[in-house]
Amino acid sequence: MWGVIRIRMDIAYDGTEFHGWAKQPELRTVQGELEHALNTLLVRSFAKDQADRQLIHIAVAGRTDTGVHASHQVTHFDVQEEQLQRCVGYLDLDGIEALQHRLRRILPDDIAILGLERAPQGFDARFSALDRTYVFRIVDSECTPDPRLRNCVLAIEGHLDVAAMNQAAQCCVGLHDFGSFATPNPGGTTIRKVRSLEWQRISEANPNASEYRLTFPGMIVFKIVADAFAHNMVRSLVKACVSIGLGKRDARWFEYKLNAPLREGSTGPIDPRGLTLERVEYPPDAQLAARAAKIRAKRTLLDD
Repeated sequence: MWGVIRIRMDIAYDGTEFHGWAKQPELRTVQGELEHALNTLLVRSFAKDQADRQLIHIAVAGRTDTGVHASHQVTHFDVQEEQLQRCVGYLDLDGIEALQHRLRRILPDDIAILGLERAPQGFDARFSALDRTYVFRIVDSECTPDPRLRNCVLAIEGHLDVAAMNQAAQCCVGLHDFGSFATPNPGGTTIRKVRSLEWQRISEANPNASEYRLTFPGMIVFKIVADAFAHNMVRSLVKACVSIGLGKRDARWFEYKLNAPLREGSTGPIDPRGLTLERVEYPPDAQLAARAAKIRAKRTLLDD
């Protein structure tokens, strides 16, 4: 008897031509492209009529905004084992391998499939995640932009004081309400736990010492790791730090905005092109279900 299995699908994408991750009517999105491909391969090709169609829906670790990229995003979807077997056809592969092969052939070239595998028990791409890592790449007047990276590096006029930006941003580490820098999802909060963050100018002397990809000497890189991010949170924090780096604001203003979580014009998001979701981390398999149950609960500032 056939059953339902959960598939973990790791992907990367260039967000330039997408209106974000989440599916929207009449707009091109990453979720929309992926679900269209999956349902074409697994559902529409075999359903006898509309009533037989149980469309596949994808869950994601982090919903990226319009124009934001991902070098390693994590998703999951549930599928009937029978559907996977029908996907094999003439291929000398198992069902998951066959699906991966066919997806790579029909998806647009701004989405890459990094891997498909049967998900462990209790896995949820969104709720089981321990933390996400985002990186924002900037060039200022100290270096010449590389035109090949224009869609994933933001050019800023003027000189940025990286030390001042770092000093101001450190107050974000820990559990805070980021209401000045983000908007909550319906029924959610803007309370998030930032594990670490850092601004760094890539060194002329030893550029290869950096852990970051797609960099060159003089580029400024912002890395932030948190258990989760609210809508526009990273881009708004970057914009606030850039204002400080240009001398338009100071660290006291930044700390005040963090401690008085009120959304207004001075803390809006910066251009998305420099932002990339780099990594999503998960606990050991035995802890996946417990992690998901904990994260589904609505957060408060009293949470550990």
